[in-house]
Amino acid sequence: MLFDPRKSLFVLPNLFTLSSVLCGFYAILVSANPAATSDDFYRASMLIVFAMFFDTIDGRVARLTRTQSALGVQLDSLADVVSFGVAPAVLVYRWGLDELGTMGVLGAFVYIACGTIRLARFNVLAMESSGAPKKPGKYILGLPIPGAAAVLVSMVVAYHAAGRLPAGPYVLLTVVAALALLMVSTIRFRSFKDLRLSWRTVVFVGAAIGGTLVVARFASLAFAFMWLLTSYIVIGVFETFVGMARRRGETEDVDDEANAPQHAEA
Repeated sequence: MLFDPRKSLFVLPNLFTLSSVLCGFYAILVSANPAATSDDFYRASMLIVFAMFFDTIDGRVARLTRTQSALGVQLDSLADVVSFGVAPAVLVYRWGLDELGTMGVLGAFVYIACGTIRLARFNVLAMESSGAPKKPGKYILGLPIPGAAAVLVSMVVAYHAAGRLPAGPYVLLTVVAALALLMVSTIRFRSFKDLRLSWRTVVFVGAAIGGTLVVARFASLAFAFMWLLTSYIVIGVFETFVGMARRRGETEDVDDEANAPQHAEA
C-alpha cells in the first residue's frame, strides 16, 4: 500500500497542539520547584508564552491544510487546560498566592475550574449539530483562557522586568478571581479570527494601541503588554454593556408602542 502524504497532514496541527502541552507541562515543573527564584518564574512565564505561540499556530495550520476536525477541537481544549489553566495557576500561586495558604490554593483552583468550564462551553458552541466545527465568529462568549493566562503571565514578566516583588497577595487574588469570573461570564469579546473593520473597531483598536505606546514610552514594554491586554478586556466589557443597554431601550420602545392607546378612525 502506497503512502498517501495527504493523510499525514492531519498529524501536523496536532503536533503543534502537543508542543503547547509540552511548554505548559515544563512551566509547571519549573514553577513547582520549591527552590524556584524570580528568574525561574520568569522562565516559566516565557514557556507559557511559547505555548500561546503554538496554540495560535495549530488552528491556522489546520485551516491552511484543510485538516480541521472535531478531534482537533477537543484536543486543543484539553491542551489549553494544561497550558493556560494549570500552568499559570501554579505559576501565580508559587509567585504570590502561597502566602495566603488555603485561600491562595482555592483562588488558584477557582481559576482552573472556571477555565475548564469555559473550554467545555466553547466546545459545545463551536460544534455543529452534525459534529463538524463551526466557522469562527466575530465575538467569543466569555474571556478566552489564553487571554486570561496572558494577563497573569504579563504581570509576572512586568514585575520581573521592574525588579520588584509582586503586588500584595490580596491584589493578586482579586485579579485571579476577576479573570476566573470573566471566563465563565456571558460577556462577548472580540475574536481575532474574524476581524471585520468598522469605525468602532478602528476607534477601539486605535485607543488601545495609543495607550500602549504611551505606557511603553514612560514605563516598559512588559507593562505596555499588560496594559494592552487590560484594554482588550475593558473593550469587551464596555461593548457588552452598551449592547445590553441598546437592546433594553429597543424593547422599551416596542412595549410603549404596543401599550399606546388606539384611536378609532371617524
